[in-house]
Amino acid sequence: MSISMLLATVSTSCTVTSAICMAAGWVAIKKKKVDVHKRLMWLSVFFAFLFFVLYMSRTVLIGNTAFGGPESLKTAYNVFLAVHILLTVLSPVLVITTMTFAYRKRFDRHKRLGRRAAVIWFVTAITGVMVYLLLFVIFPPGPTTNHFQ
Repeated sequence: MSISMLLATVSTSCTVTSAICMAAGWVAIKKKKVDVHKRLMWLSVFFAFLFFVLYMSRTVLIGNTAFGGPESLKTAYNVFLAVHILLTVLSPVLVITTMTFAYRKRFDRHKRLGRRAAVIWFVTAITGVMVYLLLFVIFPPGPTTNHFQ
């Protein structure tokens, strides 16, 4: 296994762990377990941040891996990737705003935005795992290029 694939696997595992923590936190708040909810949501943010650090490290130090699947699927893959990237950019903004509402004890807004933020984060996590599978598991990895070196 290449270092690029290893880092991609570990960072994707962080995404999955983050989504699991968020789902468990959602269940906890439904059961009125506020302290458990808070801890799980912080864990979710921690693993999402760890993903980001690993992803950026891999991107800067090694580069990005291109889609290695059939040419006939490249356009569909690129559209799918663009949607994933858009959601990935939107998610931290929603999460930080949701956490700010909680910190300021604006739980009405926290709850309303939190539901939407969680759904968007789940979709982001699922599409991220799918990108990983398409790049490293289902098809052979394409070339890795580094624009920073």
